[in-house]
Amino acid sequence: MEQNKKKHIAILGSTGSIGTQALEVIQANPTLFQVEVLTAQNNCDLLIQQAIAFKPNAVVIGNEAMYQRVFDALDPHDIKVYAGENALASVVQMDTIDLVLTALVGYAGLKPTIKAIESKKPIALANKETLVVAGELITKLAEENGVNIYPVDSEHSAIFQCLVGEFHNPIEKIILTASGGPFRGKDKNFLQTVKKEQALKHPNWDMGAKITIDSASLMNKGLEVIEAKWLFGLRMDQIEVIVHPQSIIHSIVQFEDGSMKAQMGLPDMKLPIQFAMTYPGRVKTDFPRFDFINYPQLTFEKPDMETFRNLALAFEALNQGGNMPCVLNAANEVAVEKFLKDEISFLGMSDLVEHCMQKVSFIKMPTYEDYVLTDEATRKIAFERLK
Repeated sequence: MEQNKKKHIAILGSTGSIGTQALEVIQANPTLFQVEVLTAQNNCDLLIQQAIAFKPNAVVIGNEAMYQRVFDALDPHDIKVYAGENALASVVQMDTIDLVLTALVGYAGLKPTIKAIESKKPIALANKETLVVAGELITKLAEENGVNIYPVDSEHSAIFQCLVGEFHNPIEKIILTASGGPFRGKDKNFLQTVKKEQALKHPNWDMGAKITIDSASLMNKGLEVIEAKWLFGLRMDQIEVIVHPQSIIHSIVQFEDGSMKAQMGLPDMKLPIQFAMTYPGRVKTDFPRFDFINYPQLTFEKPDMETFRNLALAFEALNQGGNMPCVLNAANEVAVEKFLKDEISFLGMSDLVEHCMQKVSFIKMPTYEDYVLTDEATRKIAFERLK
């Protein structure tokens, strides 16, 4: 990073788990970073607090009904306020932005990420759904515009870190580690009656509701498999998933000579966030340090893809390609939303995703418009099924 030049950061989804932790990283490194843009969908109170504390150039509130409230609060602070989906897609194109951290949840991250790439902004990607839904489109666009995508997911950051200095060496395979979530080792009889309160108790990570439920159902790992294919240019048979309950090894790369590299550390999202924001440098932190003596055993086991069918469905969607991962993602977003409202069972989420994958028309070579229509069609079929 250039001496004395702060990196100006846009954080899309600043009130969520990743966004708030990114602001903690920025707060700890005031000489390195300046907040340029903050955005939120509904949490206008926290957005206002963040804006007053970090003094960005502009903020966007996704929910247009909340515009006046945010404007009234921030106008005295000389902070520009915009609202709505189109404003979100426009603000990422500002000349003053050096890096866009996309920490939005779900499909909503796709359009602003595309606009940021078209404006040649480097991306720190925490929104895995962007690559799940439209991986081929995004990676092609990034290549055409000479834009780097720095992964923020702990697993993909781990792979990226293992590849530094190795980009010229072909990968034999990667191993994505999964904690197994709160229901590791449980059978279908147990899972039939679990409630959201149980699913939201993740053993190792503190995350937002959507990603925590995805982690409990192993869909999160399925989405990460698809994301890894596009980030690292891999075939499906080069991606393996292993359950590692301690979440100390964040992922592993195996090279053609059989040598393996693993990136390790305590479960803390601030580290991969900071690495994406400071790459290629590393910046000193006061994060807690890992001590082998506290972890005398690191264990590994095969994922149970028969009980946790979402992981198998994600591999199936990746195998089919085309718009099928987009279908998987949209159906899962509806399923998780309904599970959080107690309107569908835990195992019913996989049934809904499978139903949509069978019903939505397959498109082998989708355009951006096809992804938009696929997302709409999938949600419609999902809601009809749940009536």
